[in-house]
Amino acid sequence: MQRSTIIVAGGSGKRMGAAVPKQFLLLKGRPLLMWTIESFQRFDPNMQLVVVLPKDHHATWQGLCAEHGFTVPHTLVSGGAERFHSTLEGLKAVEHDGLVAVHDGVRPLVSAALIARCFAASEEHGAAIPVVAISSSVRELTAEGKSTALLSPSTPLRESRAVDRSRLRAVQTPQCFRLPLLRRAFELPYDPAFTDEATLVERLGVDVHLVEGEEHNIKVTTPFDLKVAEVVMGAQG
Repeated sequence: MQRSTIIVAGGSGKRMGAAVPKQFLLLKGRPLLMWTIESFQRFDPNMQLVVVLPKDHHATWQGLCAEHGFTVPHTLVSGGAERFHSTLEGLKAVEHDGLVAVHDGVRPLVSAALIARCFAASEEHGAAIPVVAISSSVRELTAEGKSTALLSPSTPLRESRAVDRSRLRAVQTPQCFRLPLLRRAFELPYDPAFTDEATLVERLGVDVHLVEGEEHNIKVTTPFDLKVAEVVMGAQG
């Protein structure tokens, strides 16, 4: 089936404490986003790549491409206020009815093997996402006498309870789908509780297939993450 990838890169870099958006921070001398794009280009040089950036970041990105001699073909699309709106704008740039991956622009270490697994699983099952086991002990915060479903961000948290971590998985990207399914999911009204594409697809009553992810497929959101990415990239050569 024909494939496309939407790379969502709308970060501001606030948690990085940086003057530039995190997708433009340098990793081994080049912007993070370039490494991410190249990961998918290596997997399939003929696949359509759609990069979603805030409109006021377009000129900066084009300048960085010229500065670093970055020539990997990609379609540049303006993002929206939230991830939901940015992914939707990316979907509009995909014209076929095959498969699509949605990937975080600041996950530059994704392997071709993981991309292949996710696309293959989505072709078979309709929707597939990579996940990894959680190694740390986990606790769920609660408030006295209240269900966690009723908590607001301002609710004082006084209690917690242990959660069986063997039943939990951390979700990564690329999240892959058959395009007609994902388009149908994005016809649903926007909900602030939306955190990723799989969440939206599940609201259609569709099961999302889980694929074994990769520990090194980290999302670079803090200075420590950036240092880890540099070490991992150096070890991989």
